[in-house]
Amino acid sequence: MTSKSRILGPDGRSITRRTALKGLAASAGLAAAPGFVRYAQAQSSEPIKIGFQSHRTGIGAAYGRWYERTTAAAVKLINEGGGINGRPVEIVIEDDGTDAKRGAEVVAKFASQHKTDIVYGTLFSHVVTGSAPTAGELKIPYYVVSEGYHVASGKLNRYCVQPGITDVRCQVTSVAPWIAANAGKKVTMIFPDYAFGYDHRDYLPPALKAQGAEVIAQIAIPPTESSFTRYFPQIPAETDVIYHVMVGPAVLTFVKELGEFYGSGGPQLFGFIDSLEAVDINSPGLEFLDGSHFWEGSPRYAQPNDSEAQKAYRAAVGIDDNGAAIGDPKDVSTAAHMFGCWETLFVIKKAMEDAGYQGPADRARLIEATEALKEFKEGIEHPQGDKIFNGKIHQVFGHQNISKLENGKLTVVHRTKIEDGLYEPEGDYTTQPL
Repeated sequence: MTSKSRILGPDGRSITRRTALKGLAASAGLAAAPGFVRYAQAQSSEPIKIGFQSHRTGIGAAYGRWYERTTAAAVKLINEGGGINGRPVEIVIEDDGTDAKRGAEVVAKFASQHKTDIVYGTLFSHVVTGSAPTAGELKIPYYVVSEGYHVASGKLNRYCVQPGITDVRCQVTSVAPWIAANAGKKVTMIFPDYAFGYDHRDYLPPALKAQGAEVIAQIAIPPTESSFTRYFPQIPAETDVIYHVMVGPAVLTFVKELGEFYGSGGPQLFGFIDSLEAVDINSPGLEFLDGSHFWEGSPRYAQPNDSEAQKAYRAAVGIDDNGAAIGDPKDVSTAAHMFGCWETLFVIKKAMEDAGYQGPADRARLIEATEALKEFKEGIEHPQGDKIFNGKIHQVFGHQNISKLENGKLTVVHRTKIEDGLYEPEGDYTTQPL
């Protein structure tokens, strides 16, 4: 079964332009952004159609729900500000079921049936790698919000771009020095047994080794696993730090069972927030996580030093200071990832305007315009922070956050520099024909 819908505005309560832009005068507001002009005949202009490949069902459903809300809020703001090249933006959604085969079918459907200008939105890496060949064959730009290393590796194709969220290799390279200096030197990794997990498996060990630490064990767990206790005896007794990054609907079970296994003792814990995305940190059974640390792309909890742009973004997507849906504290967001949807849409807007994009005949020009981008400044279009873009590998680089869980909240204790996550590129998409 597939589902199709069109976003007219964000889920939940209505967010007005005034609400979204409140306080932005101090942070380069949207109205002052380059190319942001009102359009006079939006209702009669042919819309720019963006095919949103969404994880509405399957193990990525929690992410899909919040990716849709974030996308709706960004598109609402873009359209209220004049659209793209004087045309309104329309989002067409298809559910890929968080399935690689279905993902490829969805990309083809966007190109042939819905005739969208581009495809956008995918998170889970196995869906991205399964869908990318179809995007390349059909020559339809494929903007993903995935964080896997698959785009930056150079192993996909020139039509695949990841300009709104950093990749795992960048992330682990950035946080490795902090882990080695503050958590411990002997690390056991627990990660999902598919491409996203393999990025952690492959790139954390050398990053730690460069800091005088080492990975002494790696435990891969199938992403569909529902119980984890049988894996924990594989953790070596000399482990100083358990590095965990799990995903899917069983993450709460994973962290609860890990706590039951160790009780009040055990190694230090450093987790990627993926292990708790969309999960209430104050859920019963998670008490043992108190005092542990997590990587976050964008912090779930509002921080004392949040910029005006960050505050406006949170209001627009509808999350409260605890990172839950406004009015529903049980509906916890995927804040560490979903900002990538917002930022990617504004990158698409910028690239389309630079390319003078008018329709599918300009898709190659759109890719070239995206490749020509160099940097993004923190502001309403990029509330997570400054970033630089490497057009050769189609990958963005930015800041990472390390947060400590205490008193039922995540507080940022360290923010990396952009250069902390840079690495030597392995490929160059610009050498491929369009």
